[in-house]
Amino acid sequence: MGKIRVLVVDDHNVVREGFVAILSFQSDIEVVGQAEDGIQALKLVQETHPDVILLDMVMPRQDGLTTIPMIKEISPETHILVLTSFAEGDRVFQAIKAGATGYLLKDATREQLVQAVRDVAQGLASLQPSIAVKVIHEITHPEKLLYTADPLTPRELDTLRLIARGLTNLEIGRELNVHERTIAKKVSSILNKLQLANRTQAALYALRKGLDEPTEE
Repeated sequence: MGKIRVLVVDDHNVVREGFVAILSFQSDIEVVGQAEDGIQALKLVQETHPDVILLDMVMPRQDGLTTIPMIKEISPETHILVLTSFAEGDRVFQAIKAGATGYLLKDATREQLVQAVRDVAQGLASLQPSIAVKVIHEITHPEKLLYTADPLTPRELDTLRLIARGLTNLEIGRELNVHERTIAKKVSSILNKLQLANRTQAALYALRKGLDEPTEE
């Protein structure tokens, strides 16, 4: 097996170069490019076809969550390892649903980073222990998923199905041929009706109800 080809994407130069320096010392890893936002990342993915992308979530012009499904469309075999300062369960769930293979906090150790790259390159899921706990907590607390006396409208059900598939508001709007702002309002209505706190809980609710399955015509 050849070297693991890695693309590093982060808008902070010092952070990005720090990752590059760590990885460059590994004999089985080769850094093939650097990008400072999602737009640059997509261009480099087309040029370099990396095995693994270290991807920041919060960046100017185009963020990580928007970029993940675009990367998977351009290069389905590329694995994505999200590196971020944010540990909220909602962000983790969205990134994983969008197509990320791993999720690591920027306070991870050098050893954790290198091992995560190696694991993700083999297609293995890689979650930092503290992140894994948050995901497990979301999955194992069905009492958060409350029933509603105010039923969802057909369009709200369509929106909920697409949330369960990990789509963003913009992508849902494209699927349903409505504006992103309209979807944002529907998402807010869904959360209010189901008495849920965030999209993660809404997605889990839909998954448990089987709403992620295609509807029969």
